[in-house]
Amino acid sequence: MQLPDSWDSAFDSGRDYGLLVMRLGVGLMFFFVHGLAKIQAGPELWAKIGGAMGNFGVTFLPAFWGFMAASAECFGGLFLAAGLLARPAAAAMAFTMLVASVMHLSAGDGLKGASHAVELFFVLSGLALAGAGRFSLDRKFFGGKI
Repeated sequence: MQLPDSWDSAFDSGRDYGLLVMRLGVGLMFFFVHGLAKIQAGPELWAKIGGAMGNFGVTFLPAFWGFMAASAECFGGLFLAAGLLARPAAAAMAFTMLVASVMHLSAGDGLKGASHAVELFFVLSGLALAGAGRFSLDRKFFGGKI
């Protein structure tokens, strides 16, 4: 059974509204709750956060890696919410959540302790693949190709 064309159109616009809600919710929460505080905290916290890269054998420049993670959460959150360079922003944030997931698992927190980071990894990976949708600055400036 085939649905009428009007149903397809309703589902297509619902997809764009769904992407908008996810981008705004996840992006603004990352900016206000996670990223901004980490950016403002400075090099001491950045070095602590960047130490998580040691789980991947990367032990040099922990403050740099911590700053990159804080930037991905802060500025990536803003870019994701705006739908500007949303795919690269979501990919950077997903990588940060992958590192956080491995950190929790390596620390013995178990899957329950790592669940928030794991869940966000999947959400952000999905957004990186799906793109920002129709209601985005990517669509306005790049025709939705980024």
